Amino acid sequence: MPREDFGFLNIDKPPGLTSHDVVVRIRRKTGLKRVGHAGTLDPLARGVLVVCLGGATRLSEYVMASTKRYRAVIQLGAVTSTYDAEGEIIRQTDPSSVSRDQVAACLTTFIGSIDQVPPMYSAVKRGGHKLYELARQGVTLELEGRSVRIDALELTDWNPPHFTLDVVCSAGTYIRSLAYDIGEALGVGAHLAALTRTASGVFNLTDSVTLDSFMESPTWESHLIDPMKALSGWPMLYLQAADCLALQQGRPVVTTEQMVDAVLCLGIAPDGNLIAVLKRKDGQWWPHKVFLTGSEQGT
Repeated sequence: MPREDFGFLNIDKPPGLTSHDVVVRIRRKTGLKRVGHAGTLDPLARGVLVVCLGGATRLSEYVMASTKRYRAVIQLGAVTSTYDAEGEIIRQTDPSSVSRDQVAACLTTFIGSIDQVPPMYSAVKRGGHKLYELARQGVTLELEGRSVRIDALELTDWNPPHFTLDVVCSAGTYIRSLAYDIGEALGVGAHLAALTRTASGVFNLTDSVTLDSFMESPTWESHLIDPMKALSGWPMLYLQAADCLALQQGRPVVTTEQMVDAVLCLGIAPDGNLIAVLKRKDGQWWPHKVFLTGSEQGT
């Protein structure tokens, strides 16, 4: 059985709250000390926020790296200081000459690996300071582009000056920057008017629970998702009790199972629970992250 203090929550974050706000409320509800999230969602946005409980906070980096999916509403003709609807309008043009076909053609140029400059109002750090902190102080920096990947970009609704996109992209993609770049490519400017994250890896909006429902639930544990579901695409190594003891003592697992292409794999205890993330080194599987069982897991 999954441990009640070791797993994930699929929360439908409401607009108006930061990701940290959600973590604080869930920490208060569950009574757990170790609560985090696997990928920030802007206050303006709603949708899938993966929340990590207990030892699962140590798995957040893997969940955070998963592919994301968004429903983005973009408004043509207005550029804002934050690239979204929360910022001040800094440039306006008449977008009435832009057609749906022009937008659809423009979108094809953004498919694949692209260089993207993060917005100045973002949590990216420069010199130990988050960019949005510097921006609020009036500091403007020349930012370098970084490579992100757009897997799919579909125009799903056209209601000028607004249009809606279904975006499938790599972790680290700023949809606000994508909206800005599309507006610049069309020559009329644009900003992100609304955003919903519809999926983060295996976590989908249709399977999520609203924050209010979670907070009102008398049995919040029923919403807990096993870590192995979040990492379902990973190779797994099924262990004996002696292997588990070896891992807890910092020793490698002796196995004839090859999994040649894998660098990391999940170590599964005899009771079916995840006990470790294992890393291949010199042909052996060494403990990379070990999770204690039962009451030892702690809060």
